[in-house]
Amino acid sequence: MDKTQGSKSRPFPVTTLFKQERKESERVQVTYRIPALLYISENQTFLAFAEKRKTADDTDADVLVMRKGIWKDDGVEWDSQELLSSACQANRRCMNPCPVFERESKTLFLFFITVPVGVSEHKQIHKNKNQARLCYITSKDTGKTWSAVTDLTADVIGEQEKDWATFAVGPGHGVQLKSGRLIIPAYVYPCRSHNCKATSCAFALYSDDKGSTWRLGKRMDGESNECQMAEIIDDKGVSTLYCNARTTLGYRTEALSYNSGQDFATVLSPNKLIETGNGCQGSVLSFLQQSDPPITYLLYSHPSNPENRVDLGLYLNKTPLDSSGWSDVPAMILHHGPSAYADLVEHEPGRFACLMECGIEHENEEIAFLLFELPAKKL
Repeated sequence: MDKTQGSKSRPFPVTTLFKQERKESERVQVTYRIPALLYISENQTFLAFAEKRKTADDTDADVLVMRKGIWKDDGVEWDSQELLSSACQANRRCMNPCPVFERESKTLFLFFITVPVGVSEHKQIHKNKNQARLCYITSKDTGKTWSAVTDLTADVIGEQEKDWATFAVGPGHGVQLKSGRLIIPAYVYPCRSHNCKATSCAFALYSDDKGSTWRLGKRMDGESNECQMAEIIDDKGVSTLYCNARTTLGYRTEALSYNSGQDFATVLSPNKLIETGNGCQGSVLSFLQQSDPPITYLLYSHPSNPENRVDLGLYLNKTPLDSSGWSDVPAMILHHGPSAYADLVEHEPGRFACLMECGIEHENEEIAFLLFELPAKKL
C-alpha cells in the first residue's frame, strides 16, 4: 500500500501521493500543489486531486491530476497518477480543484478555474480585468471516466463579470447539505479604483437541482479569501452553513449563513483562529459526535505557527456556532515541520483522512495522505 513509517515530522504513517521532481542540477522540474480530497462511501474510494505545475509558482500551474485509493483491510491501496485531460483547455492552465459528490444522482463534480497561460492573479487585479473561467467536469463512475468541460462563466457570472477583477473556487472539497443543496466555496476580487486596496470576498456557489443549474450567493462582508464551508446541524435539526476563510489580517474570517449560502448574515468576531503570515489555505469539516441527540463538531486544519507555514495543526470546536469554542492549542499536529495547504474528509464515523502539502525543508516537497482518529480525551 506504499506506506511510509511515522517519524518525528510525521507522527502517523503516511503515503506520498504526489512528489516534487528535480533535475540533476537540483532545479525544480515538476511541483504538485493545492490538494483536494473526496471520499465516496458507497465504494470506499478516496479521490485525491492536485495541480501539476512546472515550478512551484502559481503562474506555472499547468494541469489537474488525480489518484484513486480504495479502502482495504484498514488501509488504502492507491492507483497510479492520472492526468485529467478532459479538464484541459488550449493555452490555459487549470487551477483550484474543488470536488463535490451529489449523492442521489451519484455524480461527482470537479470544479476548477482556468486562466490563460502566463496571466497572474496580480495582473488581473491590477488591470481590473478578469480572465478566469468557472469550469467543471463530471464523472458517473467514481473518476474512471470524465465528461467534457462545462464552462459556467457566462451563464452563472454573466454581467457581474465586468465588476470582477478575478475569482477562484475553494480550493478543497465542496459540500452537499442535508436538503440536497450543493455548495462550492468561492471568492472574488471586485474591481477597484486606482487608490483602493484590493480586498477579496468569499461567497457560495450553489445548486438545488443536482448540479443542473448553479447560482451565486451574496458576497460576505469583510476580507475573506480562499475558503471552505461546512454544515452545522443543531439539536433541533436546524441547518447553518459555516464558512472559514483566509485573510491577511492575522486571524481567520468565520461566518454563518442561515439560508444555506445565499448570504452570510453573521460574520463572527475574531477569536482563536490565528492566520499564518500573509495567509494560508485551511480546511474545515463538520462531523457528528455520536451522542443522543448527535452533536455537530467542527475540525479545522492549518499551519499552527503564526509566522511561518510549519506544523500543520488540527483544531476542534465542540460548539461550532460560537467561534470561542475552538481549542486553544491544536488537538494534534498532523505534520511537524514545513506544511501548508490541506484537505480533510471523514471516511467512517470518527475516522478521518487528510491530504496535505508538506516536506522536510520546504512545504511544497510533496502532497501526502494520512489517516487519523481524534484522541478520545479530546472528544
